[in-house]
Formats: sequence, structure tokens, C-alpha cells
Amino acid sequence: MDIIPVTLLTGFLGSGKSTLLTQLLQDPKFCDTAVVVNEFGEVGLDGILIEHNGDQIVEMTSGCLCCTIRGDIRETLLALYGQRERNEIPRFKRLVVESTGLADPAPVIHTLISDPLLDRRYMLGGVITTIDAINGAATLGSHIECEKQAAVADRLVITKTDLINDPVLKTELEMLECKLLELNPGAVILCRHEPTFDFHRLFDTSLYNPETKTTNVRMWLGSEAEKLDHDDHHHHGHESHDHSHEYRHEGSREEGSHNVTRHGTNIRSFTLTFEEPLELEALATALEVLTMTHGANLLRLKGIVNTTERPGMPLIIHGVQHLFHTPVWLDEWPDESQQTRLVFITNGIERKTLETYFGSWIASYKGGFR
Repeated sequence: MDIIPVTLLTGFLGSGKSTLLTQLLQDPKFCDTAVVVNEFGEVGLDGILIEHNGDQIVEMTSGCLCCTIRGDIRETLLALYGQRERNEIPRFKRLVVESTGLADPAPVIHTLISDPLLDRRYMLGGVITTIDAINGAATLGSHIECEKQAAVADRLVITKTDLINDPVLKTELEMLECKLLELNPGAVILCRHEPTFDFHRLFDTSLYNPETKTTNVRMWLGSEAEKLDHDDHHHHGHESHDHSHEYRHEGSREEGSHNVTRHGTNIRSFTLTFEEPLELEALATALEVLTMTHGANLLRLKGIVNTTERPGMPLIIHGVQHLFHTPVWLDEWPDESQQTRLVFITNGIERKTLETYFGSWIASYKGGFR
């Protein structure tokens, strides 16, 4: 049974999601892409306005994308997969779900990773968020949904940059890019109207590439964490810390502070690392307690874990708020570090708090760090 990667396309009202999707579907290279458009209300227009060729699949659902039991989105995805397997529709290789601009992305992601029937047919490949170059900064400052959409994204696409034609607006665009980098240093920022823009960059976000069956943990984690100077940051016992981030922008790269991301908001983005292998039960229990007590503020967690139980076989974990995707064991490490790396995006939870929490929990567990 094929597992279809699903990309969530989100972004605030008027940020250009449907326009981007239409342009994507007009590219012959994406003829094997199916689309589900979710809107609130009984009658939606986005699905009608999205142009596509006759062989492409564009479904509309007005059910709440947050509902995992009775929501139309669940039934739509299951029906699409069934039709695909019975060869009633073209065998699409990827699926894009466009969510309403008012949606909090965390429960949307819940839908895609929590249902056991969906989990056996689809996997969350990545999150794309569109940001309006003209109104993006103001929207980020006044709507928490927009801020969350940007914070959990793997790819941030700045739209309407073709309308930037005076020095003041260009300065504001630069400030918007800086704000996005501070909010989500692990994401790649793409400007839609740059000559080098490539639609394929929207989809190189998944741990699992169905075309090559390869893994790229470094890219999937969305973190360019690198070793700090050993003399200045020596690890002892169960110590963990966040590494320097290279903020990534399409066509450029700049160094960012290794401190936790802070910019006048409650949203935090940081990486914790552990040098020594972790006992699986200790980590699982720590994560369970964390999600029970602070799940609402755990916007996203992605990680690769070195366990004592399976040396040489890293464990991949991926969670949103109270829910975790089924963990996946890899046959071998895709890089040489063999470090446990946990990338957090939180709402109000400080790096130091989680660093102390995990360190204390693991140290107190029998068989943990000594």
C-alpha cells in the first residue's frame, strides 16, 4: 500500500494561497498532484477558482478540518485513496490540502497525523505558509492564527512582491523577512516573484521521499544546527543545549544567534541536543507528561533520537500539541553526528524550561545518564 505525502498549504486570508496553487497546477511537472480545498461555510469559492487540467483532482470540503472523526476532510481523503487504488481516478503521487485562512494550523495537522486510517495511507510531508508582502507584517502582529501558521511552516512563501516598487515598501519587506526568520529560523523563505523561484522547493520538506526512498533528516528537521566551540560548550552528563541556527533564505544565508528565538511574542523556536543515547521508555514517558501538561502550547516537535535500545537505528518522532505521529525507525543514521536532536516550536514555553525538564527526567531514570 502506497503512502501518499500530504502537504498542508496554509496562510491568512488574502495571502495568495489559491493563486499559488493555481500556478502550481498549471505546471506539467505537477500533473500527479491532487488537491483538497477546505473552507468554512456551506458554499466555497476557492475550489471553483483554482484552475487545473481535466486529469487533475481538485476536491472541495466545507467540513471543519479540525474534526478527526466526522469531518468531511477525513472522508474526502479516504474516498480519494480508495478511488485511486481502484484506478477510478489518476494515481496521484502527492496531495495538497489548502486550509481556510482562519484556521489554526495545529489542529489541522492533528487531522492529518492522528487518524489511524489516514495514517496508513497518508503522511504529513510538510507545511507551506503564504505571507502577503504588503499586509503580512500587520497581519502577523494582529492575528495569532497568522503567527502560528508562519511558526509551524517548513516553507514560507512571500507573495505579492511584484507590487513592491518604492524604497519604503522595500524596507518594510526586508523587515518582514527578518521577522519571519526570527519567528521560524528553521524554515526556508521563498519569494514567489523572484526569477529563481522553483515550485519543487515547496515539496522538498519530507523525511520520506517517495521518488527516491531516501531520507534527509537535516532538511526535515528544519534546523541547520551546528557544533558550538567545544571549549566553550562542553557537555557533561545529561546536559543539552540549542545550537547555532543558520537562518535560511532562498538565495542567501546569514548567521543567527544561538539563543532561543525571541521577538516580542510568546512563540519560541529552538533545538535541544543530547550527546548520549536516551532510554526509550524515559523519553516516551517524559514526552507523554509534557503533552498532558503543556500540549496546547507545543505547536510542533520534530526529532531524531539515538536510543540505548537500538544502537545505530535512529528513531524519528513528530508531534503537534497532544498528538504524536507513529514513530519510525530508520535502518541507519543519515548523518555522522548520531546526536539526539529535538526541534521545538512552542507558545510561551522557554528553552531553559524544557532543557531542565528533560535533563532532570532522564537523569532520574534508571539506565539514563549518570
